[in-house]
Amino acid sequence: MDDEAMIARRREAMTGGKPPRRSRGRLADEVYDTLLGQLMSLRIEPGSRVTIDVLARELGVSQTPIRDALNRMEAEGLVVRVPHAGYRIPPQITRDRFEDMLEARLLLEPAAARRSAERASATQVAGLRRLLEEMAELEGGDGLMAYGAFGLRDAAFHDLVALSAENQVIREALARLHAHVHLFRLLHDTQVTHLAMAEHEEVLAAIAARDPDAAAYAMRRHILRSGERFRRLFDEVKDEADGMAVKG
Repeated sequence: MDDEAMIARRREAMTGGKPPRRSRGRLADEVYDTLLGQLMSLRIEPGSRVTIDVLARELGVSQTPIRDALNRMEAEGLVVRVPHAGYRIPPQITRDRFEDMLEARLLLEPAAARRSAERASATQVAGLRRLLEEMAELEGGDGLMAYGAFGLRDAAFHDLVALSAENQVIREALARLHAHVHLFRLLHDTQVTHLAMAEHEEVLAAIAARDPDAAAYAMRRHILRSGERFRRLFDEVKDEADGMAVKG
């Protein structure tokens, strides 16, 4: 699927628009995007059960695209199949899992940004800029859905950087991590969107300038700073848990 189609699908999923009759594959993609948006906005809570018949009624589609979308989400670790009971949303990621994801991203994404600065087409650079424009419109928006929509575009931005690097192995590895989905589920704070926007601008500026070293540096700094923000969250949660244990 081309970049324009990817962006259009994500926008439609978050606005709740009802498109005309679609093919099975496209409908499953749209269901997937809708469920992903609900997951990131916590409309579907971590640890909760997800059943196919309930989703089919809620979304007004048959069970087939629901099954296709959930199978895809299962393969990506976003849902877990429970025998004879449908699916379950995994709990929030652990501190150890977070640190492992951060390490993997630091190995892969600066390399992708470097190659993107060398190989990205003018159309792909324009696509990255459009994504940042959409993110700017959502920045500081009210409600969890706006925050989830921002997170989807954040993920799309990083995916397009990887796509423009023309290294399918890196892109697939990053897609399997789904780091942005898991991280944006952790924290709902407008400061995160504001800081991420400035860092994304630096990455895009270096790619547009065809400066591989600057692109790799900007991406590495973005991931490190993002890691610091979410690491503080883990520390805060631990402090709260320790405080409750003392009171108990």
